[in-house]
Amino acid sequence: MDGAGPPVVVGTDPARIGARDIPPGTALVLATSGSTGIPKRVALTADALSASARATAGRIGAGAWVLALPASRIAGIQVLVRAALAGAPVATVDRTGGAAFEAATRRLPGGIPAFTSLVPAQVRGLLETAPEALARFDAVLVGGQQTPPDLLERAAARGVRLVRTYGSTETAGGCVYDGTPLDGVRLRIRSGEVLITGPVLATAYVDDPAGSARAFPTLDDERWYRTGDLGSVDGGMLRITGRADNVIVSGGVNISLDLVESAVHTVPALRDAVVIGVADETWGEASVVVTAEGAAHDLADARAAVQSALGAPARPREIVRVDALPLLASGKPDRVALRERFGGRRLG
Repeated sequence: MDGAGPPVVVGTDPARIGARDIPPGTALVLATSGSTGIPKRVALTADALSASARATAGRIGAGAWVLALPASRIAGIQVLVRAALAGAPVATVDRTGGAAFEAATRRLPGGIPAFTSLVPAQVRGLLETAPEALARFDAVLVGGQQTPPDLLERAAARGVRLVRTYGSTETAGGCVYDGTPLDGVRLRIRSGEVLITGPVLATAYVDDPAGSARAFPTLDDERWYRTGDLGSVDGGMLRITGRADNVIVSGGVNISLDLVESAVHTVPALRDAVVIGVADETWGEASVVVTAEGAAHDLADARAAVQSALGAPARPREIVRVDALPLLASGKPDRVALRERFGGRRLG
């Protein structure tokens, strides 16, 4: 973890590393999930990775970990870094399902704290198939996307301590836990956008100086990261309201599709649905709910929930049912694939 060796580009032929414009001191080059567009290659130093891991230990404790996320993503990498800095073992989940997770949990040593990191879909499934195994952990980090309130309630009822995390590859993983920044991390809001600074920041995007300059501006002699997320800070607590680039204009009204999606998720049959924008001949743009579980008759409930939360102009126009929602390796919905598949729809 001293960064003295050659940088590692996860998922890339090592022979190609020397051809890249990799910043000095880079310990790891990691691709972003690409959930909102083309993945970027992020250069991280050992200091940034270690700062994140130590801040996590300062917040929730140090101990053994179960790795249930891809080690090609920052959330999985940080499981390994945290365990290494703690001098503790890691048990890996070799396949999906509750039985495999339970088996990995049993391999952890007794007498020391235990932790794992999951995405909401994994938590939801394990609460059904392996709730006792989940409850064995001192803390379960959950991130990758917003955690629905009903999932938090179900986990608490089962004695599972979920810790909601917010961050990205550019911040060496989650750096805000349950709305509060980790030690050394600071937030600011500029024109509605959440900015982050601290020792956890990545160095740059590899081979993308223009993108690096946009994403990591210097403000008041400090280097910050522009998250692209909209939010607010009240009493030191961060609240994310959506992506700055996930907005449609319907009838002249700006509508955050993230807020529409959050309201749609309050309908039980649509808790995992994804909301996308499509062209609308009357209003210019409108939202469509894509789901693998809901049915056409759930549209009325979804429209009522959205109207109650955001007003009538934000109501979705249609529900589209698919056999399965496309997912990225990180477990996030593949919104790009959904937009490519359904974004060409025109509503009359």
